[in-house]
Amino acid sequence: MSALDGYDETTFTFEGKTRQVFRRGEGPAVLVISEIPGITSLVADFGRRVDEAGFTAVLPSLFGTPGKDLTQAYAAQTLAWACVSKEFATWARNRTSPATHWCKALARHEHERCGGTGVGVVGMCLTGNFALAMMVDPVVQAPVLAQPSLPFVLNGAHKRDLNLSPEDLAAVKARCEDDEDLCVLGLRFSNDFMAPRERFARLEQELGDSFVGVEIDSSPGNVHDIGKTAHSVLTEDLVDEPGHPTHDALNQVLDLFRTRLMTA
Repeated sequence: MSALDGYDETTFTFEGKTRQVFRRGEGPAVLVISEIPGITSLVADFGRRVDEAGFTAVLPSLFGTPGKDLTQAYAAQTLAWACVSKEFATWARNRTSPATHWCKALARHEHERCGGTGVGVVGMCLTGNFALAMMVDPVVQAPVLAQPSLPFVLNGAHKRDLNLSPEDLAAVKARCEDDEDLCVLGLRFSNDFMAPRERFARLEQELGDSFVGVEIDSSPGNVHDIGKTAHSVLTEDLVDEPGHPTHDALNQVLDLFRTRLMTA
């Protein structure tokens, strides 16, 4: 069975840039923007859970080979490409990754196609803060930041950076102030240096009660025996068993989509 069995493959073009898009399900759209190295079988499995919850899972391919599973060599190759690509602000502070403009256009297109009150967005790792940047467009009603890792950490200032321009941050804050029910959900493992605690603290500072941070204990000796290198809450390190904190985090994500995207 192929990793993407059950998905329909199409393309979407914006400002001359055409990318593959994989869809399945019905209902309001949820964009699942994959982590390094790309749309693996586990990312596709998360999309299936989104479908089963009553939504259209929309998986754009921004990098990598769709359906190809994670290996260290494959991840290193994709990461090296991202580090030199002009689409991702991997090192710069106070800058929004340009690829988010294409993603916002896709979100608008999917909202028109699927209906509902808006769209959900899940960004992961390299694209974790894409969900935050895309909130500049009011069509994004349910943003989820899974282990947001940009910009990569060089110093303390990078740890607190949100991968957003000052103008985009101001627009996001204005939306949070105008909509008291808007929730920005963040997920990370406590020991994850790639998505540092300082970044969540900055989100709490800037967004106040609109930011809900879910931090899963991955310290040595933790009760669930989660490894200290755990990083991917919804995919590689998900333990989909009742009572496990990653299972609870998955349900919290799906509940957010139900609350914000389903019409009465």
